[in-house]
Amino acid sequence: MPYSDPVQSFTGTPQYIVSDELARSVDVAVALARPLLIKGEPGTGKTLLAHDIAQFYGMPLERWHVKSTTKAVDGLYQYDAVRRLHDSRFGGEDVGDIKRYIDLGPLGRAFKAERRVVVLIDEIDKADLEFPNDLLHELDMMTFIIPETGEEVKAIHRPVVVITSNNEKELPDAFLRRCVFHWIAFPDRELMARIVNVHHPDVEEALISGAIEAFYRLRSVDGLRKPPSTSELIDWISALRHSGMDPAKLLGAGLPYLGTLLKKEQDFETVERHARRGLFSGRR
Repeated sequence: MPYSDPVQSFTGTPQYIVSDELARSVDVAVALARPLLIKGEPGTGKTLLAHDIAQFYGMPLERWHVKSTTKAVDGLYQYDAVRRLHDSRFGGEDVGDIKRYIDLGPLGRAFKAERRVVVLIDEIDKADLEFPNDLLHELDMMTFIIPETGEEVKAIHRPVVVITSNNEKELPDAFLRRCVFHWIAFPDRELMARIVNVHHPDVEEALISGAIEAFYRLRSVDGLRKPPSTSELIDWISALRHSGMDPAKLLGAGLPYLGTLLKKEQDFETVERHARRGLFSGRR
């Protein structure tokens, strides 16, 4: 749908199932024009949420994937001094016009856009501790100065900012105060079945039901360092489907294709110990 000021309550899309609590958090963040900070287990769809919001409201999406070396200014603009030096040495370009060497980053492009944009700041906790604080003014005032040119870049429309974190670092209180926060709880069986059906609409119900039951029993094993996530369940069902697995065998002595679900050697050993005690045989 074409963009207008969003008054429609967010409900997700056919490709992305959201809980009622998450939908309300999106509504609040959009209405208040505050950044939406999303945390949750890996594989619960934090990054995909920004794509879904953009699709739902018909907005363009700017992606900013944060790394350990990322600086806050990278999201605003970059000054290519190396290219300017190259042009000054070899000629052919007007090196006096510094604007030629300024490239806007994801936030900068969103500020200059003629329509409202969704900005994804993905995995903000990968950057250094000062990174969130360095964005406080820009996210509050929606403006910044490019010192090299003296130009002020001011948002034409306040973007919808979605920030994800894997909780690797504590974020500063001053930053948290400016955000609408939501923790994506791990889906219960009913919601998980809806999510799985989106990705596997043609898989027989018996296989999906058996896979989900085995999956939650696996997640209940004490001592797992990395419990399997939603995305790993979806991949596992794909493996089961292509192998022609009999759903009745999913709660047998062992689980097939366990490497699709578990990613740490210690977790394999933990599950093997529990399997010997009948965790997956129906004898709890």
